Amino acid sequence: MIFKKILRYLTAVSLVIATVFLITNHKTEAEDTSKLLDSKAVQKIVNRGTLNVGVKQDVPNFGYYSAKTNRYEGMEVDLAKKIADELRVKVNYIPVTTQTREPLMDNGTIDLLIGTYTINDERKASYAISNPYYRDQIGFLVLKDSGINKISDLNGKTIGVAQGASTKAALQEYSSAHNLKFNYVQLGSYPELAVSLYAHRVDAFSVDKSILSGYESKKTKILNEGFKTQDYGIASSKSNQELIDYTNDLIAKWQKDGSLQKLYDKYNLKPAKAENK
Repeated sequence: MIFKKILRYLTAVSLVIATVFLITNHKTEAEDTSKLLDSKAVQKIVNRGTLNVGVKQDVPNFGYYSAKTNRYEGMEVDLAKKIADELRVKVNYIPVTTQTREPLMDNGTIDLLIGTYTINDERKASYAISNPYYRDQIGFLVLKDSGINKISDLNGKTIGVAQGASTKAALQEYSSAHNLKFNYVQLGSYPELAVSLYAHRVDAFSVDKSILSGYESKKTKILNEGFKTQDYGIASSKSNQELIDYTNDLIAKWQKDGSLQKLYDKYNLKPAKAENK
């Protein structure tokens, strides 16, 4: 009898301690977010009333400017809008390319870059980059009648890549490790690369698989094989580190409450698995 009373007492005490811990922890997280909201980098945007976000305009499902609707569309476009809504400001979309996105961060034209920007150590040394909001893998788009069914079939062939993207360096590393030789054509945009594929100027168009999904057609296919799992992050200038810290809080919240998954589902996106890296 005495043992049962002691057990009930200890259980009650444990529940109280756990409740206090949860309340304290939640309060600390809320206080941290509040501090970030009051930071100079965030308040500059709040006072301006507009969040300037660099987005792609040629990547279906991520960042795409529709001539039919005269609007930007895609998962990253929606993500930018969600951040602006949290700040209670308007969002201003500014189109970027792989060549212009970093200069636009450097000169302060954009507050945030949300444009299929791969996280790597070199970029982290120069820019403030958030935790990942999407994981992808490098792939290859080829013509169905090309006879190319696996990466090794591309040995000695020409691969089209985007200027300023990290794809070429990744391909060079992969080819070296697998005793393959690739030739390269670098062009300024994804549509140009797709056109070059159809015109047989390149044998494959290579970039992240989810980006390639927007360029699939009845005449093309994405190879099942891929390599080098990569994470996308939201980026800004180093002076905006507190703004990136604030976006990290939002990303964590949206991962937990399923908001990010809803964005993936809306655009039929399927992130790569971490173990593929």
